[in-house]
Amino acid sequence: MSATVLTIAAAKEAKIDVIENGRGTQAVHDVVVAMRANRRSGSANTKTKAEVAYSGRKPWRQKGTGRARAGYTSSPVWAGGGVVFGPKPRDYSKKVPKNVKRLALLKALSSRIVAGDVLVTEEIKVTAAKTKDFVTFLRSQTDVDRVLCISTSFDEATYRAARNIQPVLLNTAAEVNIEQLLGFQKIIVTSEALAELAERLA
Repeated sequence: MSATVLTIAAAKEAKIDVIENGRGTQAVHDVVVAMRANRRSGSANTKTKAEVAYSGRKPWRQKGTGRARAGYTSSPVWAGGGVVFGPKPRDYSKKVPKNVKRLALLKALSSRIVAGDVLVTEEIKVTAAKTKDFVTFLRSQTDVDRVLCISTSFDEATYRAARNIQPVLLNTAAEVNIEQLLGFQKIIVTSEALAELAERLA
């Protein structure tokens, strides 16, 4: 069965409060920035002059050599010396309130619905775990390559059939996030998953 475009009216019937104005744009920005910051390991580390494994011995006497005075070989001005103001391990994570996360997710979904990029189908399933079968299924639903498929759950055959198609992602309505909603050309969602999304956004 071919997928149909989810209209604004149909989305509101499904109890999704579609945002048609600019409300929520800042929330989307804040959540995406936080998600990307939370993925940073923050493990970059450099050694200061106190941490470099060099002797504290003065390399030469203070006066009489004609060379510039030097007190230690771990000086930052020397090759192999310490690093001044270099990165240290730190926590980049950001916290976002739950209501802001909910507003951002609703705004992201609403923007795709308003643009006509959300398609509704009865089920996302293939009988055999073959890539060509899933490609055939996708071609029956849409003509674009980058597709996000959302359902309440997927069987093993469908997962295996879709895993070799790089521009396609399968995810559940309970786990889909803002970056995924905004990162694909089209979104194919089942009727059951749409109802679950509505509950999640309520």
